[in-house]
Amino acid sequence: MENFVLYLIALFLAGFIAVISLSFFKKTIAPYFLDVPAGLKTHENAVPVLGGLSIFIATLISLTVIRFITNFPTGTLHSLRGIFIGGTLIFTIGILDDLHKPKGMPVWVKLTVQALAAVALIYYDITIHAISSVWISYPLTFFWLVGLTNAFNLLDISDGLCVSQAVICTIGLAAISLPSEFVYVNFAAVALLGACFGFWPQNHAKHKVFLGDSGATFLGFMIAALSIGTGYCKHVSFGCLAPLFILAVPLFDTFFVIIARLKKGKNPLKGSDDHLALRLKRRGVSNQAVLLSFGATALLFNAMAYLLTRCSSWVALLLFCIGFVFFGGISILFLRWN
Repeated sequence: MENFVLYLIALFLAGFIAVISLSFFKKTIAPYFLDVPAGLKTHENAVPVLGGLSIFIATLISLTVIRFITNFPTGTLHSLRGIFIGGTLIFTIGILDDLHKPKGMPVWVKLTVQALAAVALIYYDITIHAISSVWISYPLTFFWLVGLTNAFNLLDISDGLCVSQAVICTIGLAAISLPSEFVYVNFAAVALLGACFGFWPQNHAKHKVFLGDSGATFLGFMIAALSIGTGYCKHVSFGCLAPLFILAVPLFDTFFVIIARLKKGKNPLKGSDDHLALRLKRRGVSNQAVLLSFGATALLFNAMAYLLTRCSSWVALLLFCIGFVFFGGISILFLRWN
């Protein structure tokens, strides 16, 4: 009961700080953080990219307050330090990228800092523990962290898309993690969730605010880190595969965009209009319908992730078959439906 109250404090405090800080930033530093329409960006006017700053500040302040009003179990603070250091590195390079828009920071600089953030988490023992060999676990952890950091950035192509996926994925993580002893995951998840809720309405407002690279990459990194920080195998051994379902939508969207670009002979690291959301919009699908379709898919696969941590091997096999057929069918449809 005590932890439940603390979770609520972390949730609402982060949401409150995100709202207040975003309002303050819009009035003070917005002119220095503007995303000007160019290339693939179709918004009519320059839009502030302050969402990442408010989410970052709200999450870290909420977790810091919780730190001083409760006694964490042994090892929790060690893990939180890794989250703080890695998240701060990701946010810093992201905010520098936002400041240098539209050109942004060089790709190699961003990838280098993202690599350092991933190494920091590994140093603090936030790794894929389901694999005992560090020669396999560490590289997989590294690519999981860097890959999902950029996957969420790729999702930030339509109003509300990235933050809505972050909310659903975080709820999915919390639903599995909250009954467990992984306290740092629980508190970080609810703090991040509250910050997202505080920002989300501003992503659709008349005078909207964008997440920016700082927000999208921070969300991706945090969710990637939390997804490997909880226990999935309490009931069944193959529950460790649940993160593939929790993060199915950003993972699939990233792989689809890479395949689509390679199929056209394009550089997979260079921006293009091959995103699923943009393809749907070109077919006349509204932004609200895109959000609903992506959101419904994420909710479905997060429910499947929860089931995967508690089901029999035959049900698990069925879940993977459903996922393979679902995303395989979408891939074929969209690659032909150009």
